[in-house]
Amino acid sequence: MKRSTLGAVVETPMPVLFKTSFTKLPQWDFDDVYNQDAPPRQTTCAQSLRNSDVESFKKAFLPNIRLFLHKDSINMSEWNRLSHFNNPFGFMGYKYDDVMPSVKLIPKPKEPLLLPKPGGDGCVHCAVVGNAGILNGSKMGKEIDAHDYVFRMNGAITKGYEEDVGNRTSVYIHTAHSITSALYFFKNFGYTTVPHDEGIKYVMVPEGMRDFNWLKGLLKGERITAGSYENMRPWTYYARQYNETRFYVLHQDFLRYIRNRFLKSADLNASYWAIVRPSNGAFTLFLALHTCDTVNAYGFMTEDYEKYSTYYFEKNIKTPVILYANHDYILEKNIWKKLHDSKIIKLYQRT
Repeated sequence: MKRSTLGAVVETPMPVLFKTSFTKLPQWDFDDVYNQDAPPRQTTCAQSLRNSDVESFKKAFLPNIRLFLHKDSINMSEWNRLSHFNNPFGFMGYKYDDVMPSVKLIPKPKEPLLLPKPGGDGCVHCAVVGNAGILNGSKMGKEIDAHDYVFRMNGAITKGYEEDVGNRTSVYIHTAHSITSALYFFKNFGYTTVPHDEGIKYVMVPEGMRDFNWLKGLLKGERITAGSYENMRPWTYYARQYNETRFYVLHQDFLRYIRNRFLKSADLNASYWAIVRPSNGAFTLFLALHTCDTVNAYGFMTEDYEKYSTYYFEKNIKTPVILYANHDYILEKNIWKKLHDSKIIKLYQRT
């Protein structure tokens, strides 16, 4: 804090906190405090997961957690609060002047991510489709496409795999890294572009500084001027379906809430704590849990995951699932089973 010549308090950015100052995830007394929006729409859906009577879920679940970051949702005190948390849960290690020009470009969403379909049963029925090999040969495509909305993430290849995974995409979740690297990693499997159904909604996870550079270029319609994506033109990666009114950025509070209340890994006590975070698939599934009434999950890890290849589009090869240090996949697998057993989601399990 500084005082102006007139005696008024002028808020200034707090000193930058660095991840290297902490040997494990730091705990603050406001760690489990989150921004919340006005109560969501009243659902008339009798089978809505919001009506669950599972006590552990009811206690953890915040139906009106703030989902999206935008220019009107942040000021200096918010910056300082969020600067206590590492990315993607906050701005630890970042300078105000490096990040804020990007955040101040993010428009406030004009409508909820999803609404009940006209003439439907009043429920929002969603399928969330991961990329796991369990879907190879599953013939679940028709069932997936029958939902009101279909969520996908990362290397979401559908062409040639429609029988198993469907071909509709309503919401696509990505980071700057996933949307650019998919072209490199999955080219040999037929990946050429992100899903680009007419009217599709794109949701970005602000994973790190490169994502804020990406956002600045995307929202200004300019080449990126700094960082690892310098000179890239972000809007060219959305197959002509990018539209500012259908573009959303997940809020750091929402991401931290998912970690804290549902996926708090023991690895957060390890020396590499700062890279540990839920996967994009986990963020996608929890976004669906907060925007849909019923959620069916396909292509997520199950108890027998070792029987299947890493990806469903690996038709003639079987690469074993590698458990990287940055995601606690076993913890995620266990929470999907727990949510399924509690009838909060329906998890596709082959056997």
